[in-house]
Amino acid sequence: MRACFVTGTDTEIGKTLVSSALLHLLGREGARTLGIKPIASGAAERNGRLHNEDVDALARHSSVQVDQEKLTPYLFREAAAPHVLAEKTGISLDLTLIQQNIQKLNGQADYMIVEGVGGFMLPLGQGRTGEDLAQALQLPVVLVIGLRLGALNHALLTAQAIRASGLALLGWVANCIGPEMAYIEENLQTLHDYMPGPCLGVIPRLASPDLDERIHQAAQYLRSPWADLAKGQDLRA
Repeated sequence: MRACFVTGTDTEIGKTLVSSALLHLLGREGARTLGIKPIASGAAERNGRLHNEDVDALARHSSVQVDQEKLTPYLFREAAAPHVLAEKTGISLDLTLIQQNIQKLNGQADYMIVEGVGGFMLPLGQGRTGEDLAQALQLPVVLVIGLRLGALNHALLTAQAIRASGLALLGWVANCIGPEMAYIEENLQTLHDYMPGPCLGVIPRLASPDLDERIHQAAQYLRSPWADLAKGQDLRA
């Protein structure tokens, strides 16, 4: 099974869009795919069950279906920092539990995409951050860069943090989210010049209000993180 950890330069910059689009891209080639978001906040109750838009999108674009409790053991109703919500409810975010849950899914899919929460260094409580979650999973990282004013600094700092953590940067995706941003082509060239790892795609600003339609559109601008790797190579090395 090939797997990666999708993180971002910030929150609300398109991690779910990219993760779901990659699942769609790989799935239409006949692969068994599974998307996982172990920590999520912002949910509404439907039919007696909490639903999060990101978690549901990953499930819709996965060909392998698994119980939500195994994929998202930490789902909070309120949209806020998860470590704050966990503290309010008297629990801690157990990274070992997340790691074990994902390990148990090994072999159920050809490709597994694990989406992080917030940015790479988002606090998770008890001195831990999203970096600790990524290290616990020991997966190569795909970085989503929200292309807007300030993106270059955020992208380079995040890439530096990923590499300093000892994890491989499998590639990066630029997602155009800032309608007011000037010199987009020049900023993209700067990312190509400065960023380690290959560019896996540049997603233009997508205007459709429908998330699934945007996911289908985004898939057209992406390539598989594993496209250039030899078949059978261990991506966690």
